[in-house]
Amino acid sequence: MHSKSLHTPSRKYLFFISQDYSFPVLRPLQDAIIGRGDEVTWFMYGHEIHKEYILENESTLSSVEEIIEYQPDAVFVPGNVVPSFIPGLKVEVFHGLPSSKAKKNGQLYHYIIRGMFDLYCTQGASSTKIFSQLAKKYGYFNTIETGWGKLDPLFSDSIPKEKNTTKNIFFASTFSPRFSKAKALYPYILKMMKTHDYHWYITLHPKMDKEIVLLYQSIDLKNVTFVDSTEVIPYMKKCDIMLCDTSSIMYEFLTQHKPVVTFQTEKELPYLINVTQIELLEETLINTMKHKDAYQDIIHEGIQEIHPYTDGKSSQRVLNAVEQMLNDTVMPKKKKPLNFIRNLKLRKALNYWKF
Repeated sequence: MHSKSLHTPSRKYLFFISQDYSFPVLRPLQDAIIGRGDEVTWFMYGHEIHKEYILENESTLSSVEEIIEYQPDAVFVPGNVVPSFIPGLKVEVFHGLPSSKAKKNGQLYHYIIRGMFDLYCTQGASSTKIFSQLAKKYGYFNTIETGWGKLDPLFSDSIPKEKNTTKNIFFASTFSPRFSKAKALYPYILKMMKTHDYHWYITLHPKMDKEIVLLYQSIDLKNVTFVDSTEVIPYMKKCDIMLCDTSSIMYEFLTQHKPVVTFQTEKELPYLINVTQIELLEETLINTMKHKDAYQDIIHEGIQEIHPYTDGKSSQRVLNAVEQMLNDTVMPKKKKPLNFIRNLKLRKALNYWKF
């Protein structure tokens, strides 16, 4: 669908965020908004976000009163909650691709419905199918498949492709003690760093145990680069293979059709090279690096369901989806629930008590 046929000039958008992971998720969307001649501003809240990540040319609001005065047409949220007492269509754009992380009762975190969103912008057939079923069940939100804006720079010329003179491994780990293998892997990775001619790029989840983060940050070797979690895309583009546990970042890497070696991952999949015994890790990484091109077909088949888009235009599709709803082209049948408890918690977090 062509963007001009859907677009109404001078839209105003809000990015509602509380975690640092939101910056790389939303910046491609910001570029698309500005490219259309529209405007966008950021609202950051809570104690876990670092406001110094805001760039000089980016606009911010500092209170709910300012949001209400701004009157955004739509509010984009990579997190899980957004208050009903701010204006605008509430749009879930997700902070990761669907992963196998589940609650102890088996409920996958990616598909928890909290009754706060009007639109879910899904990333591929696998998530679209489930959210479409949930949309029918609940009746108060829409599901439109768009792809994920965070990955737009991975498939655009904004990050130039370099010819690698070294063999590069990207290591990433999730923060959850149930799923993270960063601590267990440390001595084995350190040994490989010292004995093999690979360059390692390391990123750890912002919520990870600080002790483990410091362990990795203290590695003082020329072939090791610690990457801030807000800047991973250019480094993923550089790397030949990835080592991971059960972090959804593995799927981001896989969209490049490059192999991922996992260690004791939660759910084994045909396109992941999973290692269950740590003494086999080194050999597996060496073999994967040697034969990395052999995995392209099976990765392509798997990733088609998760995120098939490689045109760098997912942000444009998100804006088109929002425009459809703002123009009443597609609207849910029911109203969202009042969500009294969640909104009360948000009022407290935002210190806003006007009704």
